[in-house]
Amino acid sequence: MRPISFEITKSAGPLSRAGVLYTPHGAIETPAFVAVATKANVKGVPSTAFQALGVQGIIANTYHLYLSGLEAIEKAGGVGKFMAFSGPTMTDSGGFQVFSLGVGFGKKISKFLPEENPFLRRDERHSSEKGSPPPAVWDEDLATSHGKLAIIDEEGVSFTSHLDGTLHRFTPERSVEIQHQLGADIIFAFDECTAPDAEYDYQKEAMDRTHRWAERSLKAHRQNVQKNNEQGIYGIVQGGRYADLRVQSAKEIAGMDFDGFGIGGSFSKQDILGILDKVNNELPKEKPRHLLGIGEPEDIFIGVAAGCDTFDCVLPTRNGRTGGIYTRGGKIQIPNAEYREDFLPLDKGCGCPVCQTYTRAYVHHLFRTKELLGPVLASQHNLYFLTNLAKQIRNALLDGTFEKFRDDFLAKYRLTK
Repeated sequence: MRPISFEITKSAGPLSRAGVLYTPHGAIETPAFVAVATKANVKGVPSTAFQALGVQGIIANTYHLYLSGLEAIEKAGGVGKFMAFSGPTMTDSGGFQVFSLGVGFGKKISKFLPEENPFLRRDERHSSEKGSPPPAVWDEDLATSHGKLAIIDEEGVSFTSHLDGTLHRFTPERSVEIQHQLGADIIFAFDECTAPDAEYDYQKEAMDRTHRWAERSLKAHRQNVQKNNEQGIYGIVQGGRYADLRVQSAKEIAGMDFDGFGIGGSFSKQDILGILDKVNNELPKEKPRHLLGIGEPEDIFIGVAAGCDTFDCVLPTRNGRTGGIYTRGGKIQIPNAEYREDFLPLDKGCGCPVCQTYTRAYVHHLFRTKELLGPVLASQHNLYFLTNLAKQIRNALLDGTFEKFRDDFLAKYRLTK
């Protein structure tokens, strides 16, 4: 019996369903919002607060944890134990950071010409032209941003660390090996994320390469008997913003023996949300589907209707750190002067610990005085808002009232700029 299984509790439409995702560290009732713990930490939210905030599971970042603390995490017994969380955990493959967040990458190593790389000095360009391996590059910008050099070939990708400029290499096999060390319940196959504005021909090229890497990732995982019994593996659907490529990718990945599926890539969410139903129609109904990196309130409704089971997104804590607050009436900016003497909770009727204790006026004061507690409280409220919304959607699916709940919610929820 594999470590990951999925049970559909109720089918509520052509694709929407409520279910339970079983993992070695507990079950996730779906639909569910999974908290993003990039560096084994959900920003502003200690793991001791997860239960009160409704967090059922987390997803950590392979790229960042590989660069910053892989050995310690493995010795601790995995990312969950390392961050004092006993529930289900996921790790991504590292592909998104390596590809999409790098600004200086070529399609293949043979096409990444030395003179096109602005991060090489003249002497380094000369050595590269002679066929030497790409050098470790240090640049001031690299210290504060993701790797700016990513060279893709058929075997994998070479990239520079955003921490110190050193050169590293990810292949499908290496990504899986790292995720084995991180010990998450669910890991993802190594994939190539492309820029959202990439040409159709390159999107197809990258998609085909992602399929070959998926086969290699799956083989690397299944051949490790111990980890195969402890961790599940998801394949990832790619194809950029092109519906035909997305459907083709879904068919290819569906034909592989993955435990579940992720729908990912660097894209305009307007494009991907519009074709989710077509993608999920190609994926096995009995296996779970995770929508990577998309999780605004209105997006969750679209994803659920199209058959997605779990979601993750950095926006709850990212918005919270700048004073953006989710409420049932839409987003508000708590640092605005209008909340200076507003003694209501952040969201009236909200059951989160923040709203049960503090007022808008107090959180406004924290932001205006630049106290660290302000972003912490805002992030915790936002995380509860989305985990609780997913829970309410689940209940509506079980009750057969999903469409009414969605329409009532969205009628009150006004998107603000």
